[in-house]
Amino acid sequence: MAYSLKDKHVLIVGGSSDIAAALATDLLREGARVTLAGRDIEKTAIAAKAIGDAVRPVALDLSDEGSIQAAADQVRAVGALDHLISVATERANGPVVSLERRALLAAFDAKVLGPILLAKHFAPMIVDEGSLLFFSGLGAWRPSPGGVAMAATNGSVSALASALAVELAPIRVNAISPGVITTSAWNTAVPDKHELFQRVAASAPARRVGEPSDVSAAARALLTNPFITGEILHVDGGARWA
Repeated sequence: MAYSLKDKHVLIVGGSSDIAAALATDLLREGARVTLAGRDIEKTAIAAKAIGDAVRPVALDLSDEGSIQAAADQVRAVGALDHLISVATERANGPVVSLERRALLAAFDAKVLGPILLAKHFAPMIVDEGSLLFFSGLGAWRPSPGGVAMAATNGSVSALASALAVELAPIRVNAISPGVITTSAWNTAVPDKHELFQRVAASAPARRVGEPSDVSAAARALLTNPFITGEILHVDGGARWA
């Protein structure tokens, strides 16, 4: 069954990220209508403007159910929603003995609690052929010291996708698990991002790190295949096996 994204309405949560920008740009190129949502409306509006005048910014804070409800009301006012994608993330890295509850809650709000509330408030307006797409991550499949919160939150996304796929059917629910992707988030996440990229590229079967375009292509493949639901698509160059 052929499925086009032309004229489909897609909401991207976590709209100021490099991956969100790449995905929104590609969706526009395919004729989709894009709404970008983020906690900081000014920052989100700037990101939307940089992508294209047709992109609509909306305020949405995954740690605040009232904000999610308000965003859902705004989106509902402009018509049906075809797809919702959440690329939001919050880091809570470090040895388990040093983790703080506030950081842990922020990480779970971004990856688990927030997506559940997105499903609660947005699923009723998503068309039957539509879908929800969430983001897991390599840390769930290849944990490392200092990555307990990352493993727990990203691992939870897998269970969430399969459970929601069953409950919300025929709306489809999937997740993407990216590996190391060359985004600006690494500028402050590690002391030397270039050293990290070289090390990952040397060990990964794909012999390179990922680009935002790789993730965008995978996301659009899941959006347009009506026979895939409850799945985790690994976009990591095989790094979880290295």
